[in-house]
Amino acid sequence: MRRIVTAACLVCFLGVPAAPAADVMDLLKSVPLPAVTGPAQDSATVASGLKEALSVGTKNAVGLLSGKDGYFANEAVKILLPENVRRLGDALRMAGYQKEVDAFVLSMNRAAEKAAPRAADIFAGAIREMSITDAQKILGGGNTAATEYFKSKTSTQLFDAFKPDISKSMSEVGVTRAYKAMTDRYTSMVPFAKVESLDLDRYVTNKSLDGLFYMVGQEETKIRTNPAARTTELLRKVFAK
Repeated sequence: MRRIVTAACLVCFLGVPAAPAADVMDLLKSVPLPAVTGPAQDSATVASGLKEALSVGTKNAVGLLSGKDGYFANEAVKILLPENVRRLGDALRMAGYQKEVDAFVLSMNRAAEKAAPRAADIFAGAIREMSITDAQKILGGGNTAATEYFKSKTSTQLFDAFKPDISKSMSEVGVTRAYKAMTDRYTSMVPFAKVESLDLDRYVTNKSLDGLFYMVGQEETKIRTNPAARTTELLRKVFAK
């Protein structure tokens, strides 16, 4: 019974509301739960409570990232220069062209912020498909068990959904233009310098998803480990040592 109450309490998953974005809670209103009676009722309750809790956690993560500066102002998820062009960026900064480098970094993060809301309905689908067995494993798992579940179930789908949006967003916010301006400046400084080719769409998409899963993991971990996140008497009672 204690585990059932715990699952229900997870509905308060980081009770601090996030910035407005695609509303996962609305999407989850259609999630079908099996009508169960008898001994199986406890398991169904665990699944139902965990699904609702996860909908709140993913909504918060998506909302935080899709707002202005959701990626750019968060050092934990900010998309930085690709590793194979960092030397180029450093050289430009030292030569006084910080503005060009900053414009490129900002444009990548803006593209990620514009694409982030796409994750809402994909997470909702993963929650909808979660079985009672899945829910029980997640409940008894580690601090990021739900996040790992999402990774295993949604990574490919998220990449396929994000990449076209990232490509479109990068065009709208000028990522490719900013990158070209930066590399042109570099080759004008260093004649015959070789600039490695870079699949910007893939790079920004992968970094966007890394940040997304990081934030979902943060949302999940707080309620499991941080007493300050237990904002109700019931949460404090259930998670008391």
